[in-house]
Amino acid sequence: MAKEKQETESEIINKSDRANELTAENQGKEMISEAKTNSSSSNLITEFEREQLKKQLPEIYVGDTVKVGVKITEGNKERVQPYEGVVIAKRHGGLNQTITVRRIFQGIGVERVFMLHSPQVASLKVERRGKVRRAKLFYLRDRVGKATRVKQRFDR
Repeated sequence: MAKEKQETESEIINKSDRANELTAENQGKEMISEAKTNSSSSNLITEFEREQLKKQLPEIYVGDTVKVGVKITEGNKERVQPYEGVVIAKRHGGLNQTITVRRIFQGIGVERVFMLHSPQVASLKVERRGKVRRAKLFYLRDRVGKATRVKQRFDR
């Protein structure tokens, strides 16, 4: 009788061990499948971002004078309005790449930030290259008149 108890107890222990192994295997499989879905979702996001990038963008540097064609909708009509100024900052990269363009309008400095890959930016043209020694040209905000000019660069 004692042997029978031991055998039944060992069978119960073996069954519980098997159940634990199966749950561990299932958890491992679930974790692997979750990792696959996470990696595939990140792949989907990067692929979507890659599709949204504009193909034909000119090389833009800080100090360049650019003309940005901005799409403006008025009612049901849509037109492109040019915005010309000096690039004083570049930020980020990839789909989130932005430039800050500064111009003087009626004696007041106006800055706009443009997302380069946005559908609101219809066109982008570099009018002239600027020769600067800084990554950000925020010092131009303090200058007035002819002091805001940037030297032209001819080698790019």
